Amino acid sequence: MSRYRGLAKQPQRSLLKQRPPLIIGMDESRSIDLSVVIAANQSTSVLKTQVEGLLTPEPENGPNRPHIVDAPHGGGNMKSRALMCVAAMSLFATLSVPRESAAQEQTTKHHVQHHHYKLIDMGTFGGPASSINYPVSGNLNHQGISIGWSATATPTSSTSNPLVCGGLDGVIPYITHAFEWNGVVKDLGALPPSDGNCSEPFGINAKGEIVGASESSEIDPFSGVKGARAVLWKDGQVTDLGSLGGYEAAAFAINNRGQIAGNSTNTVPDPYCFFGTAQLRTFLWQNGHMQDLGSLGGNCGSGIGTIAINERGQIVGNSSTSSIPNPVTGVPPFDPFLWEEGKGMRDLGTLGGAFGSAQGINNRSQVIGQSSIASDPGACNGFPDNGDNNCHPFVSDQGTLIDLNTTSIGGTPEFVGGLNDAGEIVGWAAFPNAPMDAFLWRKGMVQDLGHLDGCISGAHVINSSRQVVGFAASCVANEVHAFLWENGSIVDLNALIPPGSSLQLADATDINDRGEIDGIGVPAGIPSGNFITQGRGFQLIPCDENHADVEGCDYSLVDARAQPSAASGAAFKAMTAEELATLMKRMARVAGRNRGFGIWPRR
Repeated sequence: MSRYRGLAKQPQRSLLKQRPPLIIGMDESRSIDLSVVIAANQSTSVLKTQVEGLLTPEPENGPNRPHIVDAPHGGGNMKSRALMCVAAMSLFATLSVPRESAAQEQTTKHHVQHHHYKLIDMGTFGGPASSINYPVSGNLNHQGISIGWSATATPTSSTSNPLVCGGLDGVIPYITHAFEWNGVVKDLGALPPSDGNCSEPFGINAKGEIVGASESSEIDPFSGVKGARAVLWKDGQVTDLGSLGGYEAAAFAINNRGQIAGNSTNTVPDPYCFFGTAQLRTFLWQNGHMQDLGSLGGNCGSGIGTIAINERGQIVGNSSTSSIPNPVTGVPPFDPFLWEEGKGMRDLGTLGGAFGSAQGINNRSQVIGQSSIASDPGACNGFPDNGDNNCHPFVSDQGTLIDLNTTSIGGTPEFVGGLNDAGEIVGWAAFPNAPMDAFLWRKGMVQDLGHLDGCISGAHVINSSRQVVGFAASCVANEVHAFLWENGSIVDLNALIPPGSSLQLADATDINDRGEIDGIGVPAGIPSGNFITQGRGFQLIPCDENHADVEGCDYSLVDARAQPSAASGAAFKAMTAEELATLMKRMARVAGRNRGFGIWPRR
């Protein structure tokens, strides 16, 4: 089945005004006049791709390979190429600064068309809410199977575990169960007694095997509530994967080889691990055995949202590097790690601060995460930041740790949400004309994906077809809308579902390579900002050529002209520092990674 890519009309080229040529290239056979490209309203991303081709050397024996002299003197070709790079990068930066950039102008000059979607409302199991979790390792596989949690009508008890019960932020006072949607919603249950225990899923692979956590019947003596166990749902059965000896364990990611990554406490008390109770370690479960992956020198391992595994079996997360607390943060330092079979756990380093954590890895071993910096070592303690934007996003590529906040051209990334196998990264960033917008990063360049009628946006996931999903929110009202970005255009997903649908779509949390989308909405009439306490999980099925004959699908196209657009450069409400800090805390909840099997001591 071919991958869904959407349809787009090509922009009409305007008449070119006479202007001096601006030539860049390796030689006459590999050069372009940038003034012509700019006059033709070429997008920055397309322009960048063209220039990259000109600046990339031919293969070793290629006719146009530049000669680089490896000596203290000489190196004329190296200098020329460096000057061309500087000129190109300066041009890109210039193009991205104006209130209405070339890419934004292009969006307003042609009209991207989007497909309609069929809405699947997951409902609830009798309680007030359900949800699709924010991606830890993926909540939607390539076969279109979705996973999430749903509240039952049974209230929680005084011994219910808030790390497993209660949905997002643990605030729903009802027993919640994991579910899967594969044409119908199915209650996955929990470890016995299932009716009284909560469960929550965190990852699914292409085979439909699901991992997560379930309450157990044991009481954790450290906390006085039910313990949690790592579990696997397979072939209609729930399997207890065990623990590393402690009372708390969860499985967060599973690859197509059936390898499972998660974390577990052991029986050794520790004042800095797992809310000041016991040591917490990262594990690999395979072939019926749970393996402790060790640490970087300390006792604490990864928390929720900081463990991922790729198809090569490489695992990323974070670990304390000693048992001695940092004098600024009051807890031991944490570094991101990459673990692989036969090589063990490798420290990826930080950006100079006392905390770093990896939170995603692709199949090319590129790793994304967040780190504090030397001048503010405790910046990441108040997720995603302590208010001064010093918890920087990074990408680790072939052993090099790159600070996306300080090295990117076109914007200032603040948080990374996800990456694809092409190494393209999405999240949210600050731009000259917006305090916080969804971004797309590729090879050092940051593209502003815009926002809807509100003032901010953030992206969670990008698929292989460069479709991006996330949220767009109002700065002042309790409104959040799910968006899709494709072919250079951002669109409110509410405009792509039938009028009068049962849900308002608040946040799009995942998208697979077939273009199917998962997310969270609220019933009609409820403020969309209430999705945490009154939300419903949903899936959107695109009415496109790859989903023929879907009952209830409208196969006509929607013109983006009718949709709100951040690319128009519409005015936004300027926020005070206090308002922005409050908003960032709100978005930390939206990002969904502040809840779970934590690393910080009990406050």
